Amino acid sequence: MNDTERRPRPRPSGPIRHGRQHTSSPVAAVVKWLAVVAAVALVSVGAVTAYAVTSVAQQFSANAVDISNGEDAPAAPPLLGAFEGGFNMLIVGTDNDPNQGEDFGERDATLNDVNILLHVSADHTNAVVVSFPRDLVIPQPECTDPATGEVFDAMSAQPLNDAFARGGLACVATTITDLTGVPIQYAAATSFNGVIEMTNAVGGVPVCLVEPIVDTDSGLDLPAGTSTIEGQMALSFLRNRHGVGDGSDLARIASQQQYLASLIRTMKSSNTLTDVTKLFGLAQAASQNILPSQSLASVDAMVSLALTLKDIDLSKIVFAQYPVGSSSDYPGKVVPLQSTADELFAKVLNDEPFTLGADSTGTGSTIVEDPTNPTAEAPAEETPVDPAEPADPGAEAPVDPEAPVDPSTEVPTTEVPTAPEVIEGVKGQTADQQTCANPFSG
Repeated sequence: MNDTERRPRPRPSGPIRHGRQHTSSPVAAVVKWLAVVAAVALVSVGAVTAYAVTSVAQQFSANAVDISNGEDAPAAPPLLGAFEGGFNMLIVGTDNDPNQGEDFGERDATLNDVNILLHVSADHTNAVVVSFPRDLVIPQPECTDPATGEVFDAMSAQPLNDAFARGGLACVATTITDLTGVPIQYAAATSFNGVIEMTNAVGGVPVCLVEPIVDTDSGLDLPAGTSTIEGQMALSFLRNRHGVGDGSDLARIASQQQYLASLIRTMKSSNTLTDVTKLFGLAQAASQNILPSQSLASVDAMVSLALTLKDIDLSKIVFAQYPVGSSSDYPGKVVPLQSTADELFAKVLNDEPFTLGADSTGTGSTIVEDPTNPTAEAPAEETPVDPAEPADPGAEAPVDPEAPVDPSTEVPTTEVPTAPEVIEGVKGQTADQQTCANPFSG
């Protein structure tokens, strides 16, 4: 019997309870992080005043936490300049912070409901963003709460979103590393209020719905087609679960990936990176709403990592859901689909690019040709011409392959690059794909 099949041992403390509205802001974290990275990058070259630089640096440093969990601490990136080689960064979205009160339901613990791992390849030509379901039942390591010093024993099977309560950001990072084998050098956490502030600062992100969705639980109320959302509506879109797909957390992850992909496209195509007002707002919002690891707690670190991302082609940024299945031992939860997960992380660890199979978006979203008209049918594909039959009746006859070739007339051949391997069974999309959220179909 393996670890994921064993029932969990009793926890050393009482059960973690949380309110009904405990869905979190998944992409909030990445939203912030990517926005912050871009903002701080320009801050460093004078796009924002020296005051902004000082403010961001001081607040980031003051909020920084140790994620080593007793191991050797990760090294900080070099001063300025692009980071050399690949790196891994964990982005965590929590459902609680000291300033939110009961705006999102009463909570007596903090859960890591959003867990996203960013991997950038050593040659900076591709990136993978993996989302881990909050209800993923996996072994968890021994963790120490950095605030209280309380030690939590290792557990054979526990939902992933209990890790933050067992030892903060460091425990989440160690848990993800133990699961995937991927060492995490950098990490950052944020909460509901952070999503609101960061989306306001970036000026909104376009999202698409196949049909109108009205969900009273999250507060989402949007029409079919494309809407640019920010603030509370952006948070509602990211938290919405019952109004999308099959009502599961996996369907919601598809919406979150749509949001992230759109955010990246927006940041690359708009004037965000040259707008001093937006940059100042992003820098301030980030410094006030992100809890960074000590390895990330400087303007220089953010700049260094940002410079590795700016030139990656959108089609080479893959958003993937961690592969999961169900188990009768854990009703309402999910467990690792180990063989597929091993295939996925072998690619990540070896810096090998890959693509996703057909229908990879799952129930949560649909790839569309035109997000302004998501129900329109894609244009019919043209019938390919049979190369054995020349399109021009007067074309030259094919050359006899047995005939001798004159070296002076031989045309050099060009090597065709090998297409990335397809990993079947992994849900997700690339940053260049336009997707729309599907309404609840349960």
